[in-house]
Amino acid sequence: MANITKAELVAQVAAQAGTDKTTAAAVLNAFEETVFAMVAAGDKVSLTGFITFQQVAKAATTARNPRTGETVKVKAKKAPKATLGASFKKVVNKEAPAPKLAKV
Repeated sequence: MANITKAELVAQVAAQAGTDKTTAAAVLNAFEETVFAMVAAGDKVSLTGFITFQQVAKAATTARNPRTGETVKVKAKKAPKATLGASFKKVVNKEAPAPKLAKV
């Protein structure tokens, strides 16, 4: 199993879309910035069948310092959450065929 870098993802997206790497990088960066800004504002971003990004509230709680055993209060906070869509899950579980990738 291989991990890919952002540069490798940009190259693959450019090949898949039939465009240059500069354009693909600009689109991926714009997508990332848009999702960050919208989720930070409390909006839910949903790409049906693929993924949903949203903000969730985490309640204040207590935790324990493993080194000292001391109880520590943890403040309430907001956290990002990503949920995979049904189509994505089907491809991962081989219930649907994965798309063919263009040669890079």
